Amino acid sequence: MFPGVGTVINIVTIISGASLGVIVGNRMNARTRTLLTDVLGLVTLLGAGSALIPLWSSRFIDAMPKGWTLLVVLGSLLVGGLVGSALKLENRLDSIGETLRIKFRSSNDSPFVEGFVAASLLFAIGPLAILGSISDGMGNGIDQLILKSTLDFFAAMAFATSLGWGVAVSAIPVGMYQFFWTFIGLGLGQILAGYQVDAMTVVGGVMLICIALKLLTIKNVAVGNLLPALAIAPVLALLVHSI
Repeated sequence: MFPGVGTVINIVTIISGASLGVIVGNRMNARTRTLLTDVLGLVTLLGAGSALIPLWSSRFIDAMPKGWTLLVVLGSLLVGGLVGSALKLENRLDSIGETLRIKFRSSNDSPFVEGFVAASLLFAIGPLAILGSISDGMGNGIDQLILKSTLDFFAAMAFATSLGWGVAVSAIPVGMYQFFWTFIGLGLGQILAGYQVDAMTVVGGVMLICIALKLLTIKNVAVGNLLPALAIAPVLALLVHSI
């Protein structure tokens, strides 16, 4: 096998799951699709809760000065939000999604852009995407990415029943993101300490909450503008750890 094969498998499972979801979703009425979107919002909240667990783990707490765990998360989100707003990442993501919607000939009232953005973030956030890709690059196996691919297959199928082809197209940015970490693993080996991954995972969990709020039509948070927080979190955690 070659470095990156785990991500290739992941891309295939996302596209396959989403394709099945679209086929099933097209046979559902609007009320049923709305209900499924609500269910997805609730399940995303559950996933967010799981991602927040490292905030209270002994590994993360012991690596930070007393009382700094929450401040690291807050600081990452604030700085990341400022950077993302300055770069207008949310608008750029929406623009990319809109361009792809036109290319794939989806209607104006289709949830293509929402499916693309939400699925891209959902599949990219979490330790499996990073650790699995790094492990693949280091030649330590693709077990973690196989597990992630299995989970993503069913998640893509569920999301696509109500959010359409945008979920399948999310495989493009997810693949680019994971290939990047595979390259890091191939060239530099294990570069992140456990507490840094914890910081990134918790920040990702907060972003998943934002996605859930949007799916449940409670609050429309510009999650795209928070994306830089994922890169800032491990750096800020390292700086605080060094205090």
